[in-house]
Amino acid sequence: MSFLSIFYALLFYFATGLLVVGLGYKIRQYAKTPAPLKIPTTPAPVTKGGVVIRMAKEVVFFYSLFRSNKWIWLFGWLFHITLFVVLLRHLRYFTEPVWWWVDLLQPFGKYAAFGMIAGLAGLWARRFLVDRVRYISAPSDHLMLALLLGIGISGASMTFVSHTDIVSVKVFFLGLMRFDLQPLPSDPLLLIHLGLVAALMIIFPFSKLLHAPGVFFSPTRNQVDNPREQRHVAAWAVAEFESAGDQQKNNT
Repeated sequence: MSFLSIFYALLFYFATGLLVVGLGYKIRQYAKTPAPLKIPTTPAPVTKGGVVIRMAKEVVFFYSLFRSNKWIWLFGWLFHITLFVVLLRHLRYFTEPVWWWVDLLQPFGKYAAFGMIAGLAGLWARRFLVDRVRYISAPSDHLMLALLLGIGISGASMTFVSHTDIVSVKVFFLGLMRFDLQPLPSDPLLLIHLGLVAALMIIFPFSKLLHAPGVFFSPTRNQVDNPREQRHVAAWAVAEFESAGDQQKNNT
């Protein structure tokens, strides 16, 4: 077993563990954070079913972004939808036999990489060309876009420029899942691509990319607009009221 194979195996074990634990911790933190006010962005649904539909429109179609800015929506939605297709296509490296619908996605997933790159390029250009966006852009914003763009370009290059042994790559990752280390091809593009993917997995729980799970916990989106029908009191406020009431009883 080569040093590279062992190194990348340990790297992906570490990256996967950090991604799962870090993401779980942040989701738990989001879920436990109280919403002290009733603050849904209006016009908002007045039923729980309406909230579900609203969240679906946000997650799938980026509805509020579409209403706000069509150009940002175009590049943002293009990147996310093609990234989703690319990720589904990559399931072939982790399943044996490959699911039939993953096979159907292969031709589309191959070219979806170009949509992913185009969307990222548009979002990155915006950070240079739009004055107000350039002013608030931090170095981490540029590095995150560069990392994602590097993943997209290196992945597309392995498909259309310099092919790698995808059978051996699949054997390597199936071996990781079974804790049975297998050799990894030493193609430079493959090593660059996998290194960038591992880096993304490591920094994901600590980056702005957490808007992916965070949108589900946004009180401006997930609250029912019923302040007149039902009083909204945060859990910590209930505890404060009860404590104040007990203290008043003791004083009297």
